[in-house]
Amino acid sequence: MERTLTWRDLNRALLARQCLLARVPAGPPAVLERMAGLQAQYAPSMYIGLWTRIEGFERESLTRLLEAREVVQATLLRATIHLVSRADFWPFVVAVRDARREWYHRVIRNNVGPEELARAAEGLRELLRQRPVRRTEIDQMYGAEVRGGVGMYLDMVRVPPSGTWARRRADLFGLAEDWVPPTGVTVAEARELLVRRYLGGFGPAHRSEIADWAGLSVADVAKVLAPMELRRFRDERGRELVDLPDQPLPDPDTPAPVRFLPTYDATLLAHARRTLILPEEHRTKVFHVRMPQSIGTFLVDGQVAGTWSWRDGAVAWEPFAPLPARVRRQVAAEAGALTAFHATS
Repeated sequence: MERTLTWRDLNRALLARQCLLARVPAGPPAVLERMAGLQAQYAPSMYIGLWTRIEGFERESLTRLLEAREVVQATLLRATIHLVSRADFWPFVVAVRDARREWYHRVIRNNVGPEELARAAEGLRELLRQRPVRRTEIDQMYGAEVRGGVGMYLDMVRVPPSGTWARRRADLFGLAEDWVPPTGVTVAEARELLVRRYLGGFGPAHRSEIADWAGLSVADVAKVLAPMELRRFRDERGRELVDLPDQPLPDPDTPAPVRFLPTYDATLLAHARRTLILPEEHRTKVFHVRMPQSIGTFLVDGQVAGTWSWRDGAVAWEPFAPLPARVRRQVAAEAGALTAFHATS
């Protein structure tokens, strides 16, 4: 009989795999591969997301890795900007390229068709072979509607110093094939690596959750999973969960430290709801339509317990409910550490 995993089992598994039970003594590329990349719509989120996971992480180390092309920032999963290791970049691109294109033409209703976008992509490729190009320049050349879709037909990266702590707007584009040489990975190989990364970072999981995160169809994910060696479990609703054989499943009573998360941390998104890291009664306090991005949050005992923001030169935090004095001291100490990280020159 398959073991049933409680929400706390799944919560502690997620925290362990996302390096949120203890900071790890590893470099950003290895941590990014372990956590299945990092959502980076807002550039400082990359830095804070790694700071909260990596022992002794220094802000400038990530900027240097971006400049050295050891980590890469690009529009990838769900047509949003992600930070991934150099080794994972092309597999992630190849795994979702067709699905992103299909999604764009199904969801974005405008007068720009595939032929026009393909022509624009060829013209833009020639220019990018000479130099990086700013978003405003692409708008001037082709119009904002074409710029919004040309990335479905041309693989591009965000070029530093754009999209860094110092210059937060990721609006400078480079040609991906020149920035990081293609590896020749096939779609099947790429999708298997993508699924393995997800299970390594977020498992055990239902196949629909993998699909939601990756922007693939459930049928595509099922095809990848079919030949894989997997562990199988059930959640408390009776749904089948799959996992890689060698991944941690900590004791559900494992203590979880206070951790501060950046905006749009992927652990809070809908695909990870099974873990209850973001209790449903608080979801609208973190994600709502009036905000262009989510709000920074902090975890107490593995669940979001409040929000934080940068205010008057310090991290200001607000719990959703009163916290015991001992926990308040822990939150204040972590907020002080994040304030120091923010203030690093």
